Amino acid sequence: MSAVTTHPRQRPLSGRCQLPSDKAISHRAALLAACAEGTSRIGNFSPAGDCRASLSLVRALGSAVHQEGNTVEMTGLGPAVAPRVFAEALDCVRSGTTMRLGAGLVAGLPFTLELTGHDQLLRRPMERIAEPLRSMGAEISTATGGRPPLRLRGGELAGIIFTPPQASAQVKSAVLLAGLRASSPTTICEPLPTRDHTERLLAAMGAQIVVQESAAGRTIRLEPGRLSPIQLVVPGDASSAAVLATAAALIPGSDVVLERVSVNPSRLGFFDVLRRMGGRVDFEHLVADPGPEPVADIRVRHATLSAFLVDAEEVPALIDELPLLGLLATAAEGVSEVRGAAELRVKESDRISGLITGLRALGAEAEELDDGFVVGGPIVLQGGSIDARSDHRLAMTFTLAGLVSRGPVTVTGREFIADSFPGFLPLLMGLS
Repeated sequence: MSAVTTHPRQRPLSGRCQLPSDKAISHRAALLAACAEGTSRIGNFSPAGDCRASLSLVRALGSAVHQEGNTVEMTGLGPAVAPRVFAEALDCVRSGTTMRLGAGLVAGLPFTLELTGHDQLLRRPMERIAEPLRSMGAEISTATGGRPPLRLRGGELAGIIFTPPQASAQVKSAVLLAGLRASSPTTICEPLPTRDHTERLLAAMGAQIVVQESAAGRTIRLEPGRLSPIQLVVPGDASSAAVLATAAALIPGSDVVLERVSVNPSRLGFFDVLRRMGGRVDFEHLVADPGPEPVADIRVRHATLSAFLVDAEEVPALIDELPLLGLLATAAEGVSEVRGAAELRVKESDRISGLITGLRALGAEAEELDDGFVVGGPIVLQGGSIDARSDHRLAMTFTLAGLVSRGPVTVTGREFIADSFPGFLPLLMGLS
């Protein structure tokens, strides 16, 4: 694996930049376009490795895909799909989103196939989607411990009423994709709301979908039916914005504007916490409805930070950004704590263990909890060498740590950053 070394930053970050397009939206747009009748056009499609895996999957399933630059045109599979047995397993590479949402797509098709991937992906839990898809009528099996590969035989499905045992936008989306080809409505009850890109795209493509909010959570009801193709320009990635926002919040004098970012409320948990810490965050030039997603420029300036508390109710809206908050906690006055985030242990790596091991190696006061972590501050980190455990989120977090440490920080596993944030280092270093 390759390594990257960052050195203490001697000057502020400043300037404007455009981020890579949103990975979560790109995934869903590709998979839903494969369900549509007609040709969809997706502009500014994410070049992230995970999203390329989703394009490869839908192409293998029979969707016509043409890509020119960052624009993708896709012709959906349509309503009449011939039965097919796939002789070779389809490779989801390292993308859990591709495998989970892809399983939902396949569940309603007359296909028999296997979904596999990189060793890292083969360690991730998949019974969480297999169980509801079985209850809808799909034949699906997992390997030992509920892990991939997934073996599926899709076909005739019936809608279900389903309450996910853990807050998961991927599980919800898999069930909704399957529900499009079911014989009756599908209802999902979310005690803790998760990111709603799938629901927004379904509505934009003509699906009969109703979302209701209440004190008990969110209820989503989907009628089976056909989708119209979509014309979409994907906005900038909110999770990538959080990475550069973290750098700006940490480095004295910094003032950075991140242009045309998705500011979907279900993705803004990180920025809500950063503001609570005393961070200076402003949304500028908000476009209320450029399509399914609201878009704005996000301006972040350095400020003195104070400790934070994140509990289980907040976790779904910032699950991918929790390692960044762990780093920010080292610069904050007081003891910061995250609870209710056991899901971090079954991501690309055990992110709780990886984060705390790395922070301690750099001299931080940090403690690992079963479902989160505790970090004290403020403290100036030392230099050192960190193993990112083949995890793109940890690799970016510790790359940023080198900018505010006493000495250089070398991070092993830099190549995995491209899974979610291609061009990360050039964008970071270009904020002069």
